[in-house]
Amino acid sequence: MANFRTHLGVAAAGGAVLAHGGWQAGLWGAVESLPLLALVTLGGILPDIDADRSRAIRLIFHLLAVPAVVVGALLLQARLPVGTLLMVCGAIYLAVRFLAGALFARFTVHRGLWHSLLAAGLCGLCTTALSHRLFGQPDHLAWAQGAALALGFVIHLLLDELYSVDLTGARLKRSFGTAFKPFDWREPGNSLAMLMVAVSLAPWLPPLGPLRELLVQGASLWR
Repeated sequence: MANFRTHLGVAAAGGAVLAHGGWQAGLWGAVESLPLLALVTLGGILPDIDADRSRAIRLIFHLLAVPAVVVGALLLQARLPVGTLLMVCGAIYLAVRFLAGALFARFTVHRGLWHSLLAAGLCGLCTTALSHRLFGQPDHLAWAQGAALALGFVIHLLLDELYSVDLTGARLKRSFGTAFKPFDWREPGNSLAMLMVAVSLAPWLPPLGPLRELLVQGASLWR
């Protein structure tokens, strides 16, 4: 499979192409392109969140702890005094960085459900919902940010599959087919649960019209 540096580098390159291309096409501004670059890059390492004791899982939960603190601060700032709020935010960071990471490593299997297109879609929808509802981004930009994370996620899956092909020996490695899959065939119950979570996000998503327009405009750039 591709290593951490390969996933990070290829996803960052893909994010740069997406961010710059959309900016030049007028889909978003220069400042708005920077979060898109970051989201594609994050998506490029996110599937390895299920890899125990990897560099990716440590970095991912460190990165996830930061927005968790921001969300906690936004929700609690009107209810708590400053000193208490700082302590709570510190506890949130430690809980996400260490406790959530340990629990995730305990209950997930590498190349399982998190290496699937279903997981890519769920992460993209979560990003869209947070961008739209919590950070107040316009509909088209919220969809673009969700799509950016999902794109990075898919880039990771494709790289893992490409590295499962041994071109020198003209053979397929045992890992072939375990990354780029619609869902986890071995755990259909977990896949169904993830699908239900994705569907439950519908009330928090922006209208689909801006997404369709964004896809049409993006597709026209390749003609």
